[in-house]
Amino acid sequence: MNLISRDDLKAKLDNGDDFKLVCALSEWAYQAKHIPGSLHIDNPKEGLKLLEKSDEIVVYCSDPNCPSSKFAYHMLTSGGYENVRRYEGGILDWEEAGFPIEGAWSDANAEAEATK
Repeated sequence: MNLISRDDLKAKLDNGDDFKLVCALSEWAYQAKHIPGSLHIDNPKEGLKLLEKSDEIVVYCSDPNCPSSKFAYHMLTSGGYENVRRYEGGILDWEEAGFPIEGAWSDANAEAEATK
């Protein structure tokens, strides 16, 4: 499995690199929080419609033990997508580094901080 580190992913986002960042969690989990710029794909058939085989793709889910990004990675690579990597740490690792997130949880936390 081809992996990407948290720092390498952050650098790609900061540099504005052209790639597809795919959150492989459920709709509810995606709406709660995700890495900014993420596409939400929890249905494999729909995902194949949104991604081109030539795209550079990074998939992630919640944490290293989450099977969703592993499944997405294998589905894509077995389907002929050649430039796929998995961000193994997922949203948990991203948040632990203090990097920004988007979604309802992020909005609620910002509102709570503003009222302090």
